[in-house]
This record gives sequence, C-alpha cells and structure tokens, in this order.
Amino acid sequence: MSSEATKELYRKKLEERDDHIRESWVKAMEVRLVREELEKCRRGEGPNALENCKWLADKYQQMLVDNKLQGYKVIEK
Repeated sequence: MSSEATKELYRKKLEERDDHIRESWVKAMEVRLVREELEKCRRGEGPNALENCKWLADKYQQMLVDNKLQGYKVIEK
C-alpha cells in the first residue's frame, strides 16, 4: 500500500470518528432537552405531574437507554 493510500485511510478513519462523536453529543444534548422539559412539566403540573408528564418521563427513560455516549475506542473494537 502506498503512503498516499495509507494517509487517505487514516484521514477517513479520523473523519468517521469525528462524525460518530458529533452524533453522540447531539443525542446527549437531546436527552438534556427532554430532561429540562420534564422538569418544567413536573413543576408546572404539581400533584398531577405523575399523570400529565408520564409520556415525557417515558420518552426520557427510553432516550437514556438508547443515547448513551460512546467513545471511538469502543466502536473500533
């Protein structure tokens, strides 16, 4: 393999890492936004929060499971 081909493969790998990390952080920020909305809902609804904010709590719980941050070393194994 030539030096140029090796450099190109390395460059592509770094770009893939950056894309993965960027997407992972976007998902983490989405989880944060849902958590903030859930807190607002709970404060606003008071004693009725368990009923009226359940859909948001369920969404937050599912997002916590699905959107965990992973470093690039985990992906490359």
